[in-house]
Amino acid sequence: MKKSKEKSKKKMWIILGAIAAFLLLQWLFIGYRFSFGPFRSLGDIRMGKLPGNAENYGMQALTQREDSPLAGKKALFLGSSVTYGAASLREGIPEYFGVRLGCDVTKEAVSGTTLVDDANSSYVHRLLANTDPSMDYSLVVVQLSTNDATQKKPLGEISESRSLADFDTHAVTGAMEYIIAYAQETWNCPVVFYTGSRYDSAEYAAMVQRLMELQAKWGIGVLDLWTSDAFNAISDEERALYMNDNIHPTKAGYREWWCPEMEAQLMDYLNSIG
Repeated sequence: MKKSKEKSKKKMWIILGAIAAFLLLQWLFIGYRFSFGPFRSLGDIRMGKLPGNAENYGMQALTQREDSPLAGKKALFLGSSVTYGAASLREGIPEYFGVRLGCDVTKEAVSGTTLVDDANSSYVHRLLANTDPSMDYSLVVVQLSTNDATQKKPLGEISESRSLADFDTHAVTGAMEYIIAYAQETWNCPVVFYTGSRYDSAEYAAMVQRLMELQAKWGIGVLDLWTSDAFNAISDEERALYMNDNIHPTKAGYREWWCPEMEAQLMDYLNSIG
């Protein structure tokens, strides 16, 4: 009986140790990737300690542009962790543009998701399932997801068609074309994709190149943070403030680095199409 109790107690301590190790792993590495329950809380505690997430970098301190073409209008932001604000306490690109352009933002962002439609959380699936076709959107902004590159999803080929039924949404290119065609047909509004800043990924570089080719076909806007050497030439000190890792900005990274450049490019595009 005594040995049985000792075994049970040992088993209990092993289980508790495993739970503690798992929670520590969340704290150190992946807590920010979750958007629910205690995992998000762990991520918030960790991210809240980053200098780039200090309160003074919040988006509400921004002021609205007087010449905003989107003032009082609605904009849809579709993406994954970078759009969600996984390393910035969920305050990033949609929140920045909501204030700067005075628009009503719908944020459809889930961390870890892909453009490629092979899961119920993909961009394509959520575009169809979670957005309202009757909504009067004046702009759709789509993140060129790094998850497709990390997971080495097939790039695919550009279709000769403009019909939704003809796009291979199980490849990156077909998924992007489907999203563009659906948004244009459903809301008859400008569609803009944005890239991340440069990091070491041949797969993502190929996706950026393909996006430029799709721009020529569809006339979409591209907010390109990838190509410019000057934009990407920041100091080590700036990078430590602006980025949590190679992909995910902090609040400071969005507000001080990414978003002002995205805003300038977006305004140029919107003004060019009238």
